[in-house]
Amino acid sequence: MADYNLEEKDSFTVLGIGTELQSDYTDYAGINKEKADFWQAINQNGGIDLLKAVATNDYIFVVNEAVNNKMMHYAGVMTEESIPEASRLIQFPKGEYLVVKGEGNSAEELSNTLTGTAFGEVLQEVNNVAYVGGPNAAVVMGQQNGLLYGEMWIPVVRK
Repeated sequence: MADYNLEEKDSFTVLGIGTELQSDYTDYAGINKEKADFWQAINQNGGIDLLKAVATNDYIFVVNEAVNNKMMHYAGVMTEESIPEASRLIQFPKGEYLVVKGEGNSAEELSNTLTGTAFGEVLQEVNNVAYVGGPNAAVVMGQQNGLLYGEMWIPVVRK
């Protein structure tokens, strides 16, 4: 069983630079390639450094959100500031969150592992809550023993 718990969180905002995912939502290989290409680009073009420069903490958010019937994917940080390169302020609601912990060799691997575990395992096994939409995020929190560690934050409601 995956390492998870349910936590109350205050509302928070993430400033993100994003891309629209064009692959069908069932095309996991296509989606993962688009996400990998996005992360390679944002690391090469300095976008991630621009976000880190205005962040209030060291967390990097890997956000997925449906906006106007489009699948959006963002790199983001918590901040009160804005930058011209940012494409969205992403509002996360106050409430209960499913929090899944994990680790990986890279931010991309960590995000993919957390997403797969959270949506493919934990949400299937937890009977008292449900994900009803809204933004969700893999949060890269730090590094230890050569691996990145973090959490998946998914807003949920009680059934």
